[in-house]
Amino acid sequence: MADNDWKKRLGVVFSTNPDFAYTEQQEEVQQTLEPSRQKLVVSIDRRCRAGKQVTLVSGFVGSDEDLAELGRTLKVKCGVGGSAKNGEITIQGDFRDRVTALLNEMGYKAKRGN
Repeated sequence: MADNDWKKRLGVVFSTNPDFAYTEQQEEVQQTLEPSRQKLVVSIDRRCRAGKQVTLVSGFVGSDEDLAELGRTLKVKCGVGGSAKNGEITIQGDFRDRVTALLNEMGYKAKRGN
């Protein structure tokens, strides 16, 4: 039954070759760099957010699980909400100084952006 999962093959062109076997491409899981090799930039962003400020941590190289864990840690330490996706961590509010200090304590190379 797993070989006949049509949802994974949406957008695939039909083949008339009877010996054709569809294979899925495996996404490579990016290895997370150790904290001392990470170069993170902590900046503030107001674009597309109805004028509200968010602290944006960008430059993380690693897996989505490690990004989510780092984002969760920063949100708990700051006591606010946010999200972690697409290689960026978003913290609600202007916490540039606090986030930069926390990241440096954790061993990351973090610098304050704008």
